[in-house]
Amino acid sequence: MMSFSTNTSTSSKDNTETELSIDKDIVLFLNKQLGKGGFGQIYKGEYTKSHTPIGIKVEIINSHPHLESEYNILNTLQGGIGIPKIYKFISTKEKNYLIMELLGKSLDTLYSICKKSFDMKTIIKIAIQMIERIEYIHSKGIIHRDIKPANFLIGTKEKKNILYLIDYGLSKRYIDKNNKEHIPYKNGKGLTGTARYVSLFTHYGIEQSRRDDIEGIAYNLIFLANGKLPWQGIRVKNKKEKHQKIMEKKLAYTPDELCYGLPEEFCILLKYSRKLDFMDTPHYDGILVMFKDLLDKKKGLLDMKFCWEDKSECFESDDDKEKNEEKDAVNNKFNK
Repeated sequence: MMSFSTNTSTSSKDNTETELSIDKDIVLFLNKQLGKGGFGQIYKGEYTKSHTPIGIKVEIINSHPHLESEYNILNTLQGGIGIPKIYKFISTKEKNYLIMELLGKSLDTLYSICKKSFDMKTIIKIAIQMIERIEYIHSKGIIHRDIKPANFLIGTKEKKNILYLIDYGLSKRYIDKNNKEHIPYKNGKGLTGTARYVSLFTHYGIEQSRRDDIEGIAYNLIFLANGKLPWQGIRVKNKKEKHQKIMEKKLAYTPDELCYGLPEEFCILLKYSRKLDFMDTPHYDGILVMFKDLLDKKKGLLDMKFCWEDKSECFESDDDKEKNEEKDAVNNKFNK
């Protein structure tokens, strides 16, 4: 029987830090939520014996639980560069817990810290790692289906230059486990993923395949380079109307217009992704060579550093943040 006792310990700020014991040697810090998605919330936790920090994804069990499926997909992907390590899956009557490696900040957060401006060398390095991650995932018979900046996190310490792709709640197999064949073409499907970044084929209601992840990467890179996409900020009455308006905007802008002022490689990637057939295998090597050549032209091939690495707040943990806030408060008090 799992333990669910709630303990409290006093922090340095004299606040109460609530700990939820979810296993004999695992605690979840209820006041340290790291993020949330459509199917669950992620908290910081710890192995109590070793004091090793961990990430814990929590899902309230309903009629359509996703976390066990995500656990199974991550199990298939274990060992790949930029794939979060998973340690344990715990299921109870009310909730599911996925225990995994604790990672750093997301591209979304880093982009905000950098005032929504990455230099071009950083964006090209991001492009290379995004393609490398998706090639590996596809090689295991899986498509991600929710490519967005919030789902790419940097590693910690010696892995700070590695981008990790997370959140496999919407992922699925495009290769059937039994007959090893590609899933069949279907239409009339609902939109799966984040509307801002999904492919045109997804808007059309066509079953997703590898090409859709590639087109999603193209939109992510254009967003990071330009700071926005033309279909952002659309205000409508409901989600269905919003998806329709976004699709119309995507159709209204040609790849050349979307990529105006950017290196031609961005436009080439978008055009290429839209020309792929449903069962086509993307030419990952060709895409990688294209962006590595571009990085070489920018004199960044031997430099693994990202532009955010000079900003200390990008690597600041929650505990460090609390200590720095305390220090600032004391300094402000005595400087009055």
